[in-house]
Amino acid sequence: MLIRNALERDGYMVDTVAVPEEVLHLDLSPYSLILLDVMMPGLDGYALCEEIRSGTDCPILFLTAKTGEGDITKGLGLGADDYITKPFGIGELRARVQAHLRRESRKRRHLMTVGDMQFLPGEKKALCGGQEIPFTKSEYAICEYLALHQGQVFSKERIYEHIFGYEKESDSTAITEHIKNIRAKCQPAGISPIETVWGIGYRWK
Repeated sequence: MLIRNALERDGYMVDTVAVPEEVLHLDLSPYSLILLDVMMPGLDGYALCEEIRSGTDCPILFLTAKTGEGDITKGLGLGADDYITKPFGIGELRARVQAHLRRESRKRRHLMTVGDMQFLPGEKKALCGGQEIPFTKSEYAICEYLALHQGQVFSKERIYEHIFGYEKESDSTAITEHIKNIRAKCQPAGISPIETVWGIGYRWK
């Protein structure tokens, strides 16, 4: 109730669902963002994320007390865009929600080609050899940012701050996992566009 009240004070329309399985029967297309707790009765947050990810492309944020790297890796691998670890302040939650929604509203109009990849910013799609690479929105945003600054090196913290608009040192783990997923999705196309610069960060080749 506290979260709902805080977000409604920010002007958002908020629906809450107490039984996770009920989400499977909802039309998720009108929703701009989804918050999922990991530890829920019946269907846990991981399983629910996996079920609904193919049916919506809006940001999915986990609220979780499970802070191990394996837990974070699992959540992001299932298509979540971010995680907020408990305990968290309501101000942090509001800032993270605002950052993700602000990122969703940013649009670029023109086709962009960098190396072997083409970007369709308005549609948030990336192509290689005419075939779409199935990035999540967060993965796409990271690729677009690095590609726009080809050759420049950015730290994990800098990437996170630019993409999500909220700086927090511990969130660098999310960038590491997103880039791991990006590389795995690029591998079938025979490309590896992101280079690790050890001790500094990442750059687009």
